[in-house]
Amino acid sequence: MANLNKVMLIGNLTRDPELRVTPKGTAICQFSLAVNRKFRDEAGADREEVTYVDIEAWGKSGENIAKYCTKGRPLFVEGRLRLDQWEDKTTKEKRSRMKVVCDNFQFLGTGRADGAPGPAGSEGGEQPRYAAPAARPGAARPSAAAPQENLDEDIPF
Repeated sequence: MANLNKVMLIGNLTRDPELRVTPKGTAICQFSLAVNRKFRDEAGADREEVTYVDIEAWGKSGENIAKYCTKGRPLFVEGRLRLDQWEDKTTKEKRSRMKVVCDNFQFLGTGRADGAPGPAGSEGGEQPRYAAPAARPGAARPSAAAPQENLDEDIPF
C-alpha cells in the first residue's frame, strides 16, 4: 500500500520566527502560520475560520526564514506532518503535538507585514532582498571619478 505525507500551506506568520542551533550546529527555526478559510454557512452568511499550524524548518531554510520573515509576513510552506509525543514532567500525562516539518518554502507578497506596497516592481512572489555588505572600518572607497577596472574579478559566478 502506498503512503503519502505531504502538506502545502499558505498563510501569515503569527509571530516572529525563533531560531535555535543544535549542539552539532544545525539551525532549527520554529514559527506558526495562520491559515484562513472563507466559506458561506447554511444561513448564507459569509464566515471565516482560522487554523494555526506550528512549523519547524531545519538548516539553511530555517536560517533564511528567521532572517527575512517577521510576524504577519505571508509564506508558502511545503512539508510533511510529524507527531511529537512526550510525558509531562509535572503531571506525568502523555502529551502530543502535530506539527509540519518544512521541506520547501517560498516568500510571498511584498515582504511587509502592513500590506503596504513595496518599491516599484515588487509584486507578489518576490525573492528576498540582500543588502550590500557594510564597508570595513578603514577600508578605502573608490571615488566615483576613478576608473573601475577588472570588475569581472569580483563576480562570484
